[in-house]
Amino acid sequence: MAARRLVVLSAGISDPSSTRLLADRLTRAVLDDLDARGVETEVSVFELRDYAHDIMNNMLTGFAPKPLAEVMASVAAADAIIAVTPIFSTSYSGLFKSFVDVLDRDAIEGTPVLLGATAGTPRHSLAIDYAIRPLFTYLHAEPVPTGVFAASDDWGQGADRVAPLQKRIDRGARELADAVAGRGESEKADPFSPESYLGEGGSFETLLGGIGR
Repeated sequence: MAARRLVVLSAGISDPSSTRLLADRLTRAVLDDLDARGVETEVSVFELRDYAHDIMNNMLTGFAPKPLAEVMASVAAADAIIAVTPIFSTSYSGLFKSFVDVLDRDAIEGTPVLLGATAGTPRHSLAIDYAIRPLFTYLHAEPVPTGVFAASDDWGQGADRVAPLQKRIDRGARELADAVAGRGESEKADPFSPESYLGEGGSFETLLGGIGR
């Protein structure tokens, strides 16, 4: 089976950023899960702030500069996406939304996506489900059920003891790995192959030999 292509989009503004930190931990968890299943994976990580000017130029002119066009091509070819954004004013960042706006409308149709978000307070934890998930659903992507939100306290001594961050990361990663592995299985199954209706080891000779008996 060909290596699966995982694209990671981080919309963090600062360097370093908690958004990138969460993206890295989600990526590591997904790769570990897929590796345990024997699924080879190629990863491409993009910091959207590096393409901010290109994104704006695309919005103004309708044409993507080459660096941005290469990112968009990688996203369109991905077998799975991890997308993480900081939360500003109760929703995704403008940079994150602007990148999604310049994507081709059908670029991520049917693509499984693991959503992540970061903010200073847990009060924004519902933003994934009321803002980010509908955005990807509109594009006919397939967000996995678990979205992973991380507030400032999740990184320090005050981390949530009821639903610790790593537990949420592992659950979301497992769901994305399930989707990736499932896509691989569906690609391997050829509905027109002899095995699909003759069974393993079957042949046309066996099928024809039964005629007239």
